[in-house]
Amino acid sequence: METIESWVNRLVGIVWGEWVLIPLLALVGLYLTIGLRAMPWRYLPTAFRLLWRPVDAASRGEISPFQALMTALSATIGTGNIAGVATAIYFGGPGALFWMWVIALFGMATKYSEAVLAVKFRQIDETGQTVGGPMYYIKNGLGARWKWLASAFAVFGMIAAFGIGNMVQSNSVADVLASQYRVPAYATGLAMALIAGLVIIGGVRRIAEVASRLVPLMACGYLLAALTILVMNSAQIPVALATIVDSAFSGTAAGGGFAGATVWMAIRWGFARGIFSNESGLGSAAIAHAAAKTNNPVRQGMVAMLGTFIDTIIMCTVTGLVIIVSGAWLSGEQGASMSAMAFNATLGTGGGHIVAIGLAVFAFTTIIGWSYYGERCAAYLFGVRVIGTYRLTWIAAIMCGAVFKLNLVWAFADLFNGLMAIPNLIALLLLSPLVFRETREYLSDLAMSTTASGNR
Repeated sequence: METIESWVNRLVGIVWGEWVLIPLLALVGLYLTIGLRAMPWRYLPTAFRLLWRPVDAASRGEISPFQALMTALSATIGTGNIAGVATAIYFGGPGALFWMWVIALFGMATKYSEAVLAVKFRQIDETGQTVGGPMYYIKNGLGARWKWLASAFAVFGMIAAFGIGNMVQSNSVADVLASQYRVPAYATGLAMALIAGLVIIGGVRRIAEVASRLVPLMACGYLLAALTILVMNSAQIPVALATIVDSAFSGTAAGGGFAGATVWMAIRWGFARGIFSNESGLGSAAIAHAAAKTNNPVRQGMVAMLGTFIDTIIMCTVTGLVIIVSGAWLSGEQGASMSAMAFNATLGTGGGHIVAIGLAVFAFTTIIGWSYYGERCAAYLFGVRVIGTYRLTWIAAIMCGAVFKLNLVWAFADLFNGLMAIPNLIALLLLSPLVFRETREYLSDLAMSTTASGNR
């Protein structure tokens, strides 16, 4: 078993190393941003307004655009926003947060393009549901000779879901509840399996209903606590921002329990943890956005790009600032322990409860969001008849993840999560001219309608 784990970790190091996936994701995001003429940045206010636009009754789909975004956010807002930010700062220094911003800004174009293609090439399955995602825009957009690539994405996604979206999450919740409240791991696993099962059994509509209520509530609660800390330490915020920018280009000297970091370490860890958090380029969120009730791919693409902005530019930023203004980044702690220390420094023992409960709720929503991603990948490969079996297996895996040690599962999760991105990035590059054309046409029509209404 140790030999297998060693080989898997070597493959993870190659896939997620400095010369494969991270630069590839960054370069594709840069290319798409240039090709879109920075549209995701210029039309960010428009994207927020689209969230509240009434759904056209004639639009096909399963859930509203808002629910699609919340379903996607349920899978991305999670441990990466708490433990992931702390890990990036531990290894890369405060400057890592700057590079998380950079990869997120370019990742907005990637997430936008994924959703545009997901809506453009979605289809109706045997049960009459609207389905889509990278496997469908590869097959329907690139043609029959690329079906092997679509199947590769579905295989990688189905396997990755059980790791990064299921067992790893339930294991994290069991650990934090055991350490904070001494809750037995089996009790945590059983409770999560039962509650998640009640949600998952209802399919994407029930998942979307729960996500649309739980995600805004948990995100706002966490933000409120973090902003309270920042207000109490407002005098330190300008210093923290200056430290972030300076460290991003000059590295960070050793101090306290911090071992020091070079500029390259800040870039590497900032990019890696940013991608892990917002999942731009992995193609997973496109599966949720394909189910949105809309007849316009560009409008849903704009809604989708908000996921990257909210996850990293907002959620990760407040976590990072709390860690820096509190001085916790110099403690030598890492991961969730560093985040808990940062919250405790200002809020006392209540800070630890916020981090523990936040991690538990974030992980739970990740489980229900990723259940749909994995389910759609399995249905693409084996047909809709596999869905019932898949859901039961998913619920059982939650329990297993809570009670067993998962070193090998973690390794496989990282590996297949990274492998998901490769077929998706190939498709994004090959189909990018279509994305650019659809965008130009939509923006041209939008400008004409704005001019016409202004002349009335």
